[in-house]
Amino acid sequence: MESGRIIDVLDKKSILVTGATGFLAKASNINVVFVEKILRVQPNVKKLYLLVRATDAKSALQRFNTEAVETDLFKVLKEKYNTNLQTFLSEKVILVPGDITCENLGMKDSFMKEQMWRDVEVVVNAAASTKFHERYDVALDINTCGAKFVLDFAKKCINVKLLLHVSTG
Repeated sequence: MESGRIIDVLDKKSILVTGATGFLAKASNINVVFVEKILRVQPNVKKLYLLVRATDAKSALQRFNTEAVETDLFKVLKEKYNTNLQTFLSEKVILVPGDITCENLGMKDSFMKEQMWRDVEVVVNAAASTKFHERYDVALDINTCGAKFVLDFAKKCINVKLLLHVSTG
């Protein structure tokens, strides 16, 4: 990957982000901040695939709107795009229902999986259990097996240039 400003590196790239609406998003907004920042300062990002722990597209959309778009953090984007915000988001953001604790990130839509394997160039894994007193099996499933499933998925992305893993420990 060429050197330069991060914002320039993300220009016209397809990015997969896990954990964009998870506990960290609720507690400190760090993952939502990441998504909002990309959309605000790099509007030329090609696509943001957001893996959302959900059973279907409708619940993924509801979760994204509730835990990201409707928060104060999206105020600048709302002001910038006004009534066109939903249009902008629909052009840039693809919500992917799934779960990192499953093979192929729990995606049921094989067309979406194959599209992502062709398109994704950057993978940002920020999904994790942040409870330090989590049950061992739950923490292992999310923080260890989940990270492995994200790595396995990234290896199938034929154009991947970067895998960034954010860890709690």
